[in-house]
Amino acid sequence: MWHNNILETIGNTPMVKLNKVVKDIPAIVLAKIETTNPGNSIKDRMALKMIEDAEKSGKLKPGGTIIEGTSGNTGMGLAIAAVIKGYKCIFTSTDKQSKEKFDALRAFGAEVIVCPTNVDPEDPRSYYSVSSRLEREVPNSWKPNQYDNLSNSQAHYESTGPEIWEQTEGKVTHLIAGVGTGGTISGIAKYLKEKNPAIQILGIDTYGSVFKKYKETGIMDKDEIYPYITEGIGEDFLPANVDFNLIDHFEKVTDMDAALMTREIARKEGIFVGNSTGSAIAGLLQMKDKFKEGDVVVVIFPDHGTRYLGKMYNDDWLRDRGFLKDGKLTAKDIIGKKESQEIVTIDSEKTVLEAINTIKSLNISQIPVTQAGMVVGKITESDILNALLENPSLKSQPVKTISTAPFPFVDINTSIDRISAMINNDNIAVLVEHEGHIAIITQYDIINAISA
Repeated sequence: MWHNNILETIGNTPMVKLNKVVKDIPAIVLAKIETTNPGNSIKDRMALKMIEDAEKSGKLKPGGTIIEGTSGNTGMGLAIAAVIKGYKCIFTSTDKQSKEKFDALRAFGAEVIVCPTNVDPEDPRSYYSVSSRLEREVPNSWKPNQYDNLSNSQAHYESTGPEIWEQTEGKVTHLIAGVGTGGTISGIAKYLKEKNPAIQILGIDTYGSVFKKYKETGIMDKDEIYPYITEGIGEDFLPANVDFNLIDHFEKVTDMDAALMTREIARKEGIFVGNSTGSAIAGLLQMKDKFKEGDVVVVIFPDHGTRYLGKMYNDDWLRDRGFLKDGKLTAKDIIGKKESQEIVTIDSEKTVLEAINTIKSLNISQIPVTQAGMVVGKITESDILNALLENPSLKSQPVKTISTAPFPFVDINTSIDRISAMINNDNIAVLVEHEGHIAIITQYDIINAISA
């Protein structure tokens, strides 16, 4: 038997028992593996449902353009359905999302517009605002608005919830899922609680998001909001699809715990998953006292690891954020081994001659150039030599006339391997912000740190 098109393969995803990663949990823990959907994520379900409901209502017309703000997975589901049904797609997203997600969307012919993360939803630059503006400007367009479109949660009420009930033979006692738009957890929760009101629904939130405090206090606290790394969960507003009455508890998980657990799942269970799955399992382990022998806990595994190869599955990315401690020297270690940590800088308005005298007197080969206390460039021995060979009178000119691009900044936790790779003939040092000051690392400093 065959399917008439790829959309018919959405749903009926497998349930897999977890073992090593949950060895300290007394309950049976089952993963609902949504990566087997054609777009490799659970969002295929609601994307198709939103489109079909919009077609029925007349909001989405033949040849129309679908415009949506998405972190990637919803866009993938919409893009796949658009290919089959003959629609165009324009997606807006944030600059914290992985490049792999954008590349995947473009592979299906979608246009992707990347917007800044650290702005309010009402800000005209936000990915919510840009998508709304485009809907007004683009003829024959439709914005699904996955956050407030209740077709989102209805998709999971109609498909995901019944599948979980049947696959566990009605024995499920707990559901754990990340909460972003809220459609997945709320739709499944509604179905399962209709079957058995005692089933506990546990939502996974992240630090920087408003959900947990709102559930516990009824207060939408803007002071809770700050940028975070974890993708796919948490929000800085309250989507209509988040039904707080159906969610019994929210558990917050740190960016670091989510990222490291994402890798653990691949290494211990052989399941290649995305960032929000790491959050869900880290949250499960934090809540281990809630479970007892005989419980059946279902955890939603929403998407695939291929969209995070440049992030959670990249050692340098983890080190740069201080998430990975593997014994290798870091920028902090190198600075700690330097005889002098004071950096010499020169103001951009000082003369080239003053720069020459500073280099001579201190026996150094390069100086970062500053303007109003900020590093704006650099000047090296070779820069000075090349400039003076061309025009000796430049000695009296400001340093800024011959300065070049500044040395790159690295995080204090950047590994020695990464720093070494960045230092070459064109770039003879890197800068590090450390304890409120700027430090410089040269090739000599690296050699000194290794041999110390």
